[in-house]
Amino acid sequence: MHALWMVLAAFLFASMGVCVKLGSAWFNPAELVFWRGLVGMLMLWLLARSQGVTLATRHPAQHAWRSLVGVVSLGAWFYAIAHLPLATALTLNYMSSIWIAAFIVGASLWAWHRRRGAAHATLSAPLLLAVLAGFAGVVLMLRPSIAQTPQQTLGSALGLLSGLMAALAYLQVGRLARLGEPESRTVFYFALGSALAGGAATLAVGHSPWPGWPALWLLPIGVLAALGQLCMTYAYGSARSARSTLVVASLQYSGIVFAGFYSVLLFDERVDLLGWAGMALIVGSGILATVLRARDARAAL
Repeated sequence: MHALWMVLAAFLFASMGVCVKLGSAWFNPAELVFWRGLVGMLMLWLLARSQGVTLATRHPAQHAWRSLVGVVSLGAWFYAIAHLPLATALTLNYMSSIWIAAFIVGASLWAWHRRRGAAHATLSAPLLLAVLAGFAGVVLMLRPSIAQTPQQTLGSALGLLSGLMAALAYLQVGRLARLGEPESRTVFYFALGSALAGGAATLAVGHSPWPGWPALWLLPIGVLAALGQLCMTYAYGSARSARSTLVVASLQYSGIVFAGFYSVLLFDERVDLLGWAGMALIVGSGILATVLRARDARAAL
């Protein structure tokens, strides 16, 4: 059942990307972040109330940092969705596993440099190869997009930034979980941060004219995001073994398949063979990095 929850979560996130792309025709990324946070706040407040979870926290600074990196990731991703093929934007955001592996490799290399080989044994060559393969996939995938328009160039850079910030956000979510914070509380404060940051950015850059009925696209952005978060939580929560957890983590990449179908069927977006090869390389590298990190974590116990 855990696998089905993750596939459903991936489908919901890809569907949210469709709504973001459609809503981008009338609203700027700051407005989309604001409304996504506002709707999410309402849903998470109702969920926390139904679970009897209080929203008061003893770790406000930890939630603030998670919200900061999460909001930067979200805003960058929404801009990338507006200016790149949906499958490309989603793949760049899903590079978080590769970025986390890159952090681990970088820390090992720094320790080796500081101690002149004392930490050499902690550097995993397969993990390093997974990171390099992932970034090779980025080069292949973005080759059709870079240098076409300034918006696409910026979208590619912000797509990479969204994956980097998502990696930091996932690390912080893990830290909050170890502190005993319920998932609904963590997601609520992220939604609150999104609403505050999106609202402030909207005041700074200006708001778009209210388009009337097309504004309804704002509602499913928040609803689908909240439902996707809940399905992902159930997926990891129902995975009772290390192997099941790895299956769940790997199945998140099924969202790229859904996004690919949406790109072709709804937006007539074409990604050439090298672009698809780059996506496949990123997916394979992300899964490999996840498996290697789990193996190393078990070996450290």
